[in-house]
Amino acid sequence: MPFRDCIGHQTSIAFLQAAVKNKRLAHAYLLHGEEAIGKRLTALRLAQALSCEQPSDADDLDSCGACRSCRQIEAHTHPDFFVIEPDPEQATRQIKIEQVREIEHQIMYRPLIGERKICLIDDADRMTIGAANALLKTLEEPPEHSFFLVISSRPAALPATIRSRCQALRFLTPARTQVEAALILQRETPPADARFLAIISEGRLGEALTADVLDTRARQQELLNLVRPQSLRSIGPFSHRRKQLRKPTVHRTSSPGWPAGSATSS
Repeated sequence: MPFRDCIGHQTSIAFLQAAVKNKRLAHAYLLHGEEAIGKRLTALRLAQALSCEQPSDADDLDSCGACRSCRQIEAHTHPDFFVIEPDPEQATRQIKIEQVREIEHQIMYRPLIGERKICLIDDADRMTIGAANALLKTLEEPPEHSFFLVISSRPAALPATIRSRCQALRFLTPARTQVEAALILQRETPPADARFLAIISEGRLGEALTADVLDTRARQQELLNLVRPQSLRSIGPFSHRRKQLRKPTVHRTSSPGWPAGSATSS
């Protein structure tokens, strides 16, 4: 089932499944934790589970991953599923008030297919003040059929009023062994390379799954060369290059079980 794609977050998933089973699902959740560890992927899988036309027969909530609704949510084309995120084409990545107002207009109407209209807000800490204030109005008086999944790797940067209207759910970084296993299974990465990427990414599975192994090794070697005694005589160039080398090179091919667009952002 699709929740199995979410590596290292069984506790958070079990919490959400129990909330649905006991009919205690909050109207808004704040999924927070380190970047690229699977928060967005878990949110997508939850949206699928809540909208699935052929849900799992098991006691715990899950989706089939193959029905029309599941496929539409994966493709972001479901009429009751909305995504707000910063525009990657802009120099300053922000969520603007116009984006939030458009969702406000859409979410006020009854769902077209399922029981809920679901709104996923990724990198929510990048909302402008105007956008955050507009969202707050909706969170204070949410339509009964609405459900919000707010995602952030910097929850402290969100206005306190937004945080107080959401139930916080912290996501922990997956264990290194879990990242290694995922790389071997999903990318067929050799064990030595999988171990290397798991260490370099510090457990950020999204980064590990999209990293170019050869280029990352080359960058690590360059960094090691920079910290040699003779290289440290000039600290300026070292500091500048160190910051550049810490940025992983993205491998453009999407990995199975980790949809394009969800690996590196959350």
